[in-house]
Parts: sequence; C-alpha cells; structure tokens
Amino acid sequence: MTQESPPSTSQNLRPVLANRQLGMIAIGGVIGAGLFVGSGTAIASAGPAVLVAYIGIALLVVLIMRMLAELAVASPESGSFATYASRAFGPWCGVTVSSLYTYQWTVVIGFEATAGAQIIHKYVPGIQPWVAALVVMVAFTITNLISVRAFGEFEFWFALIKVLAICLFLVVGVLAIMGLLPGVEAPGTHNLLGQGFAPHGWQPVWLACLVVFFSYLGAETVTIAAGEAQNPKQAVRRAMRSIILRLITFYVGSVAVVVTLISPGDAALEENGPYAAVLALIGLPHATAVVNIIVLTAVLSMLNSGMYSASRMMFAAARRGELPRKLGLINGRGVPVPAILAVAACGIFTVSANYFFPTDVVFITLLQSTGAIGVVVYFFIAATQLRTRQRMTSDSVKALQVRMWGFPGLSVLVLLMLIGIVVGLAFDPGSQKSLVLSGAATAVALIAGLVSQRRTRGGRTRCWTR
Repeated sequence: MTQESPPSTSQNLRPVLANRQLGMIAIGGVIGAGLFVGSGTAIASAGPAVLVAYIGIALLVVLIMRMLAELAVASPESGSFATYASRAFGPWCGVTVSSLYTYQWTVVIGFEATAGAQIIHKYVPGIQPWVAALVVMVAFTITNLISVRAFGEFEFWFALIKVLAICLFLVVGVLAIMGLLPGVEAPGTHNLLGQGFAPHGWQPVWLACLVVFFSYLGAETVTIAAGEAQNPKQAVRRAMRSIILRLITFYVGSVAVVVTLISPGDAALEENGPYAAVLALIGLPHATAVVNIIVLTAVLSMLNSGMYSASRMMFAAARRGELPRKLGLINGRGVPVPAILAVAACGIFTVSANYFFPTDVVFITLLQSTGAIGVVVYFFIAATQLRTRQRMTSDSVKALQVRMWGFPGLSVLVLLMLIGIVVGLAFDPGSQKSLVLSGAATAVALIAGLVSQRRTRGGRTRCWTR
C-alpha cells in the first residue's frame, strides 16, 4: 500500500472537547423538535399504548449504541462508524455509509434552518423567513468555523436548555398528576384507560414505532465528536452507558406525563403539540410561545450538531482517500474549513429549494429521500460490529473496555428488528414514497462506493496516516 502525506502535513483535528461538552452533545443529539411537537401525532393515533412503542424503540436504540460504543471506545475517531465499516467490509462500505450520513445531515440542516426561520418570522414578522433561514445558516457556519471549542460550547448550552426544560416539564407534570397544582384535578387513570389502553388497536402502535425510531436518531453524534475529545474513550464510555437513562427519562417520562394528563382524542395534541397542550392545561400563560422558544432552541441545536457531524464525516472520508483531497484540509486552529463550507453550501441549497424554486417539489423530495436513511446507517453499524467482533481473537475481545451484551444473539436480533422497521415502512402507505426515495439514495451511495473501490484498486491505493 502506497503511503501519501495527509492533506495537511502538520495539522490534525485537535482534542479540545471537554467531558462536560461531550456529555451534553450526547444528550442534545437525541432531543430534537420531534419530542416537543412531533410526538403529538403518534400519541393521538396510538393512544396511551404509544408508551409501548417508546419503550421498545428505546431498547433497540440502546442496543445499537452499545454496539457502536464497543467500536468507538476501542478506536475513537471522527470517521466513527464509516471508518469502522470501511475496515470491516472494505472501502465501498465506508464510502456508502459516509455518503448516506452526510447527505442526510445536509438535507436536515436546511430543514432545521427553515423550521427555525418560521418560528422567528412568527414573532418578528418584519424578518422574512428566507432571510431568517439564511442568517441562521451563516451564523452557525461561522460558529463551526471559529473552532471546535466554539461548537462544543454552543452545543453545551443549547443542550442544557433542552434538558432543563424537560426536567421542569416532568416535575410540573408529576405534580399535576398527583393533584398538587392549584386548579388542576388529578386525572387518575381516566386518560390512560378510559377509552382503552390501545383505543384504535395495535396497528397504530406499530406504525408509531416508525415515527418514534426517527425521533431517537442522533445519539451516534457523540462517537463522531470523540475524535476531538480530550479523553475520548472515557467520555464515549460514560455517554453510552447513560443513554438508557436519558431515553427513558426524557422520552418515555415525557410521553407518560402527556398520556396521563391529556386525552388521546384532544385536538390540541396535534394542533399545538403535547408539551403546549399540557402547559395550557395547568394554566401556564403563553404556553405555546414558551414551547416555541424551546423548539427553536432544539432546532438550532440540531442544525449546529448536524453541521458538525456532516463536516467531520466528510473530512474523515477525504482523509481515507474516498473524497477529494481538499476536503481533508485543516487550518491552523484544527478546523476542517473546506468540509464545513461544503456542508453549509448543501444546507443553503436545501433552504433555497424551499424558498426560491418555482414549487416545493424539490424541497419535499429531498426531505422524503432521507426518511429511511437513518435505518440504513444503523443497519451498517450493527453489521459492522458483528463482522468486527467475529474477526477478533479471544484475547482482543477480552481487552475490549466496552462489549456488546449477549453477542452474537442480540446483535443478530438488532439486525432483524431494523429489517422489520423497513418492512413496516413498506406496508405504511404514508411512508412508501419516502422508502422508495431513500432506497434510491442508498443505491446511488452504494454504486458510488463500489465505483470508488474499483478505481482505488485499479490505481494507487491511498492511505493517510493520522
């Protein structure tokens, strides 16, 4: 194998993220606007039985993150699961995974900027939505360009705001359930069982599992940030070990409060979102405005996190020789400027597709084409862990600081469950178009990976040392 110098001969990503920042990045990664707003649709359709979906999918995500933790703690780096996939199956797999993950985030970045702009425009009508979206994109591009420390600090405070908001919501909700809030009667089990635990049957619960799964995406971000952490192995190990507590507390806890206090037939669940519905019930003034501020924080946090994750994935792919060499360049502060600018440009294109194209077909198609990519990426993570462990010697397995539980049985079960989610999408009329478009995007990424591997083998194999 021919060795070449890395794109920047003296600079590499710098380990500057503190444990507190990495911990909040892990928390922020799984708390998006879906919890505050999107969960209302799932609750309204499935009723209190939606708790089964939230608990079941939480356990699945915990298993996937445990598999990823085994890989990441053994080798923490910015390329994360794409790098591990390349090692396990070959360069084609690394190209496929990094391309899909980067594509997903670049589209999501534009969507988050658009969603944030709509909230800003609602309260500041003088600012046009496209101007607000552009300002948001530029602001967070600059934040990411300044330094990784700036990104980490912004994400720390954004995540902290979300965590505090959820904790206050849980406290107030529990007090309301116990009848300890003035003017709020204790609901007992009326809303939970009055119309039946699963008032519309169990099929809506299964379909809710698909919605819930996508709301949990983002937990993997911490393993990408590990490449720039001060104590990567320790930080990733702590973050992944606490993920089950975070998911159960924030998601399952919040939804349990909502279904206990609000009837699943209440129109406010879908109109205003579950958080706003509960806060209005207990008499909080301007409940919708309060939730909108929290949602704006969640949106901006996801945008910030997405720009970081996509740029580091792109940077790592360039360092492996899978993307143009310039995308692997770093400035004197250890910031991969070309990769960040490339991600920002893609995000701005998505925003433009919404505001400046003749119709919204392009924007909607882009969003739908990313619908199932998260499932595909998680499938590759699970397959990579299974393949990597199978290749290890017994001594190497014993040396692992974090190991997947119940290997190989649980690893195979995860793969089967992810396949089941795809099957569920195929039978859900509302998800079929998104599944087809996501399948097309996956096929393009797979072909790109195979072509890239063939060209690399046909010419000179590049390997940049770290």
